[in-house]
Amino acid sequence: MRDAVVVEAVRTPMGKGRPNGALAHVHPVELLAHTLRTLVERSGVDPALIDDVIGGTVDQVGEQAMNTTRYALLSAGFPESVPATTVDRQCGSSQQAVHFAAQGVLAGAYDLVVACGVESMSRVPMWSNVPPDADPFGPGIAARYPDGLVPQGISAELIAAEWSLTRERMDAFAVSSHHKAAAAWDAGRFDAEIAPLDGVSRDECVRPATGVEVLAGLRPAYHDPAFAERFPQIEWNVTAGNASPVNDGASAVLITSSETAARLGLRPLARLHSFAVTGSDPLLMLTGVVPATEKVLRRASLSLGDIDLFEVNEAFASVVLAWQQETGADLDKVNVHGGAIALGHPLGASGTRLTTTLVHALHQRGARYGLQTMCEAGGLANAMILEAV
Repeated sequence: MRDAVVVEAVRTPMGKGRPNGALAHVHPVELLAHTLRTLVERSGVDPALIDDVIGGTVDQVGEQAMNTTRYALLSAGFPESVPATTVDRQCGSSQQAVHFAAQGVLAGAYDLVVACGVESMSRVPMWSNVPPDADPFGPGIAARYPDGLVPQGISAELIAAEWSLTRERMDAFAVSSHHKAAAAWDAGRFDAEIAPLDGVSRDECVRPATGVEVLAGLRPAYHDPAFAERFPQIEWNVTAGNASPVNDGASAVLITSSETAARLGLRPLARLHSFAVTGSDPLLMLTGVVPATEKVLRRASLSLGDIDLFEVNEAFASVVLAWQQETGADLDKVNVHGGAIALGHPLGASGTRLTTTLVHALHQRGARYGLQTMCEAGGLANAMILEAV
């Protein structure tokens, strides 16, 4: 029986997604090209052998239009014969790329494939793909949800209210993310996964000195009188401090079968064990990580207790804390090297960033199973289980 294994995983440092960010001068195609180039250099594979490159990008407009992944591989120097496609499952785009890549290997459609992602939020701001007067939903959605859907920040507030998550608890979780990320950097935990670029070698948003006193001084990020009237249960506890920042970055993983890895002299790092995708309430929007976790564990015939490490995307502290309350997972095993609140969340790149960090963390800690899950706009979530080899 064929399997699917990760044999290399790299990422750029994450820059602030602002005009003065450390990577703001880098075109998104070049961000992704840098990770692709690094991926083949570190693995030693001949890029001509790659059957496909599947990339995730969320705002596919402007400098991220026209199938960014294809032009990134050409810029990286891959042969013109190597194909590519760019997918969008919102924040889970590059995790979905991993699913597609691994499923292609398992099916025998691919022998060697790259899953990757990129987002330059400094150069292509969030929502750039939706013109000011455009309706991306259509009349059927308006009829099904007559009160209207809400932005992600309001969903994060609704989750905080539904699960009784206090401002203090969310801020404490955010501080922990920064402290874990800083400790991981200091201990060299990220060295194996980072591909320095233009003198940038560390994630720009990690704040080692931050504390709950600092975060307590931040104002609510999403307060809106109309939503306050519609949702009186909201206490307005979500701030820039307990939510992920906007970022620039790219990441990539190389996936093959154990048989092909042996033939090419590649060392498998982790087996891609099981996959799941779920839909959930598009109003709460970000709670799909709960059923996705349950679904992937069932498919893997594993229990929560079998999982050694979790990577749960920290789009908002409320999402991870609600997921923890519902699943009962041990927070000491979650995002052990920090999460998106500290490291950053360059939308299309985050899925393979989490995979990259998880693959290396499993080996560094002598762990066996890792579970990765991400919430996504529209009420979606991906989940997968990796097994260290």
